[in-house]
Amino acid sequence: MPNLKNFLNFIKIEHTLFSLPLIYSGVFLASRDLPSVGLLVLILFAAVGARTTALVLNRIIDREIDKRNPRTSDRELASGRLTIREASTILAAGIVLYLTSAALISTFCLIIAPIPLAIFVAYPYMKRYTPLAHFGVGLGLAMAPLGGWFAVQQSLESPGPAIFLTLFTVLWVAGFDIIYSTLDELFDRKEHLYSFSSRYGKKMALRISAFLHAAAFAVLVILFVSYVRAAASFVFLLCSGYLLYLEHKKSEDVELAFFRINAVLGFAVLGMVVSGVYFG
Repeated sequence: MPNLKNFLNFIKIEHTLFSLPLIYSGVFLASRDLPSVGLLVLILFAAVGARTTALVLNRIIDREIDKRNPRTSDRELASGRLTIREASTILAAGIVLYLTSAALISTFCLIIAPIPLAIFVAYPYMKRYTPLAHFGVGLGLAMAPLGGWFAVQQSLESPGPAIFLTLFTVLWVAGFDIIYSTLDELFDRKEHLYSFSSRYGKKMALRISAFLHAAAFAVLVILFVSYVRAAASFVFLLCSGYLLYLEHKKSEDVELAFFRINAVLGFAVLGMVVSGVYFG
């Protein structure tokens, strides 16, 4: 039971709430007919595999940093409750689940599947060299709506709506990752790690985050006007804007701003897409 608890805490399956509504937003934006249940299930498996892979890679790559950080020193790998061998086994399982699901969806999806994996490997290292690391995190999660789109479209032609959804995700995630980084401002500065908080201070970092979220909402408006255009969707659009505002209003409570509000925001975007596509 302790091993099971460590495993569940380590993979943090609840964090799928960030990526799942985004990947299904890409799916429904690409499909005017309801996708088959089989395809939706395969996409779910691919999403879980990809998210697990990204998280475990991040934990393995940052394990020495996590050991030195009082906030993260109790994490399973950093504390020794989980060994590097066990973490590597979970990583391999995540990769196999992701690639197998992609292959079962289509050969095209299998061919492009390594692209997100390359991003998952690269972005944990970015904090060692540039404060633009926040955009690396955003790009990693932005693979979700793009992957959902390609799972349905099966080609690189006319990805316009997916591009807007992807750009929204990059800006949104980079913005909330900046808020999250305020927890480690002093540690990052001491360890010579790059973040907007350690480079420019918390106050300026939050201003940059607010600007990114304003830009993210603007992109969402463009997506609504260009491709959704439904009265029911407008409610979800307003809800998304309010949640972005609330995230900054409650930025001092990072647990609320980062985990709870963002989880709801993803489903608000999904609601906007689904209501626009099927009820517009």
